[in-house]
Amino acid sequence: MEESSKRSEQRKEMEKERKKGEKKRRKEEEEEEEEILIFNHKSAEKEKEDEDLSDSEDSVFSGLEDSGSDSEDDDDDDEDLKVDQNLSQQVKKEEEDVQSSLKKKDEEEEVKRDEYEHDSSDEEDIRNTVGNIPMEWYKDFPHIGYDLDGKKIYKPIRNKDELDDFLDKMENPDYWRTVQDKQTGSDVVLSDEQVELVKRLQRGQFGDVNFNEYQPQVEFFTQEVMLHPVTNRPADKRSFIPSLLEKDKVSKLVHAIKMGWIKPRRDSRDDSRGRYYDLWASEDTSNLARHRMHLPAPKIPLPGHHESYNPPPEYLFTDEERALWEQQDPVDRKFPFVPRSFSSLRLVPAFPRFIHERFERCLDLYLCPRQRKMRVNVNPEDLIPKLPKPKDLQPFPTTQSLVYRGHSGLVRSISVSPSGQWLASGSDDGSVRFWEICSSRCLKTVQVGGAVKSVAWNPNPSVCLLAVALDSAVLILSPALADRQVVLSSDRLLSAPQEAEPIEGDGLVNWSDTEGEELNQGIRLKIQHPKAVQQVAWHTKGDYLASVMPDHSSHLQVLIHQVSRRRSQNPFRKNKGLVQSVSFHPIRPYFFVATQRSVRIYNLVKQDLTKKLHANSKWISSMAVHPGGDHVICGSYDCKLSWFDLDLSTKPYRMLRHHRKAVRSVAYHRLYPLFASAADDGSIIVCHGTVYNDLLQNPLIVPVKVLRGHVITHELGVLDVTFHPTQPWIFSSGADATIRLFT
Repeated sequence: MEESSKRSEQRKEMEKERKKGEKKRRKEEEEEEEEILIFNHKSAEKEKEDEDLSDSEDSVFSGLEDSGSDSEDDDDDDEDLKVDQNLSQQVKKEEEDVQSSLKKKDEEEEVKRDEYEHDSSDEEDIRNTVGNIPMEWYKDFPHIGYDLDGKKIYKPIRNKDELDDFLDKMENPDYWRTVQDKQTGSDVVLSDEQVELVKRLQRGQFGDVNFNEYQPQVEFFTQEVMLHPVTNRPADKRSFIPSLLEKDKVSKLVHAIKMGWIKPRRDSRDDSRGRYYDLWASEDTSNLARHRMHLPAPKIPLPGHHESYNPPPEYLFTDEERALWEQQDPVDRKFPFVPRSFSSLRLVPAFPRFIHERFERCLDLYLCPRQRKMRVNVNPEDLIPKLPKPKDLQPFPTTQSLVYRGHSGLVRSISVSPSGQWLASGSDDGSVRFWEICSSRCLKTVQVGGAVKSVAWNPNPSVCLLAVALDSAVLILSPALADRQVVLSSDRLLSAPQEAEPIEGDGLVNWSDTEGEELNQGIRLKIQHPKAVQQVAWHTKGDYLASVMPDHSSHLQVLIHQVSRRRSQNPFRKNKGLVQSVSFHPIRPYFFVATQRSVRIYNLVKQDLTKKLHANSKWISSMAVHPGGDHVICGSYDCKLSWFDLDLSTKPYRMLRHHRKAVRSVAYHRLYPLFASAADDGSIIVCHGTVYNDLLQNPLIVPVKVLRGHVITHELGVLDVTFHPTQPWIFSSGADATIRLFT
C-alpha cells in the first residue's frame, strides 16, 4: 500500500515537471513567433522607406535626365499604392496564421490536460473491482474487498472529524448534494439531473420523466356475451364436497380457542361505554407523594379451626395438654386461649381477651416500624464471570479418534502405561486386555476368573507391572510388553526376599506366588484379602500399593502393601465412614482417604490427620489429586464436581454442576492444565484448570468441551476416564463394552 502511494506521488511530480517544461517551451515559441512577426513588419516598412527614398532621389537627381510627362508620374504613384496594399494584406495574413496556430496549440494543450486529469491507469484508478456484494460485510475491516488477483482493496483514508465536516458544510456550496459512495468510499457530487431524479422519487413519482402513467386501457375481455363457453370441462368433485383440510384446520382453531391459546377479538363497540380518566389528576403532587410512600399495615391472620365455637375433637385439649399449656410462659404458648366447644352459637359467651387483643394490635401497629425496601437493580451480565474463549485455551481433546472393541461386559476400569504406549482395561466379563494405543490392537488377553473392579498401572517407568482388583484378591501382572531391561527389573522387584517381621495386618492378608496357567498368562503375585476389594492405587515410586475394601462394620477398609518386601499393614485403627477412594500425594508423604461425605488427608510420617475437606455432597464417588499436590477434585453421585484448594479452605473453591446424572470418575492430566469428569448421562466434560504459582491468585476453571460417544446401557454411561501421560488425549470406558480415545 505504501509503495503504491509513493509511486503515484512520483508520477504526479513527473507529470507536473513535464507540464512546466511544455508551458516554458510554448512560451519561448510564442516569443520567437512575435519576434519574427515584428522583424517582418520592420523589414517591410524599411523596404517601403527605401522605395520612397529611391523615388525622392530619383525626383531629386532625375531633373536633368528624365523629362517625362505628368501622366507617367501618375502611373508611378498608382503602382506605389498597389505595392503598399499588397504588403499590408501579406502582414495581416501572417498575423492570422500565427493566431490560428496559437489557438490550435491551446486546444491541443487543453485536450492533453483533460486527458491527464481523467487518467485511469492501474495504480491511480479510484474505482474498485469488488463486484456487486453487500458492503456491510467489510464494515469492520480496513479493506473493502478483493481485486481480480485476490489482493485486498483498502478503503480510502478519511481523516474528517466533526469540525471538518461542519466547516465543509458552511463553506462548500455543493455540500447538500454530496453523498458518499459505499462501494469506493469516496464523495460524489450529484448532478442536476440526479438531484431532480431523487426529488421525483421522494414525491412518489416515476423516475422517467417521459413515462406516461395514464396509458389507455387495453380491454382484453369484450362486453359481448359469447354463445359457447371458453372451456367445457366438467366441475371437479372437490367443488361440491366439504374440504377435509379446512375441517381439520377449523377443529384445530376451535381447540386452541377452548384451551385459551387464541384470544377472540374484543368487540369494538365496547369502547362506546366511555373512557376512563384520572380523577385525581389535578391533586397536589406533595399529597400524592405522601400517599405513594404509605405502607398498609399487615392484616390480622384469619381465624383457624381451633378458634371455631364447635371445633373438631382433635383440636380440643386433653387434660395433659391443658396442664402443659397452663405451665408454659404466655410467650411460649402456641395459642393464647384454650379451644372450647359449644353446641350452638347462642351459647358462646363474650370473648374475655377482646380488649387485651385490641391493645396488642395497636401496639403492633405503632411500635413496629414499616419501611419500603428498594430492590437492587443489577445488570445480569455483570454477575457472569469474564472467562477466556475455549479456542484460546487449546490444546484439549475435541474429537473421537479410536474405539477399542473386544470386551463383552461392562468396562469398569482403564489405565495407561507411563510410557503412553499401552492401555490396560478390566471388564465384568472376567478378562484383562492390553491394547496398543496407536493402532487399537488387542495384544494380550488375561482371563482372571472374575469381574474386574479396578486396574492400575505402576507409575514407575523402570518397571512394567499392573495391579488388578477382583472379588477379594489383588493380582500383580507382568505383561512383558516393555524392553528386556524393564522386564528384568520387574522380575527383580517381585522376586525380592520376604521379611519375617510381623506387622499389623499381615495375618489378614495372604501373599502367594502363582503357578501353572496363571504364571504363563503373566500373573506373578496374588494378594488375598478378607473382603471384596473395590479399588487399587499405586504410590508414585511404584513400591507401595493401597487397596480399598468398603465395609461399614469393619475397621479393615484400607490396606497398604509393600511389593518389594511382600508385607501389608492397616494404617487406621478405626475408619470414620464408608471409604470410597484413596490416593497418594504425588510429592509429599500424604495419604488421601475419601469417605461418603468428606476427604481426610493423613501425614504418613507423623501418623496423624492433617486436614479434613467437606465436599458438601451426599455421596463421593471418585477422587483425583492435582500433579502439584495442592488441589483435589471429587465427583459425587448427586451430579456435582467439587474443586478443593488445599491452601485456601476446607470447603470447595468451586462446585460444578454440569452433569445431569451421577458422576462416576474424575481425572487430572499430568502435564497439561486439564481435568475431566465422566457421568452416567454418557458425556465427558473436559475443563481447563490453570493453577498459578502466585498464592493470591485463584485457579482459573473454564469448561471447554463436552465429549459424547458412549451408548447408555442399563442406565449406566461412562464408568471410567483417564488422560494420556504426555499427549492431550483422553480415554473413556463405558457400559457399552467399548473404550474410546478422544484427541
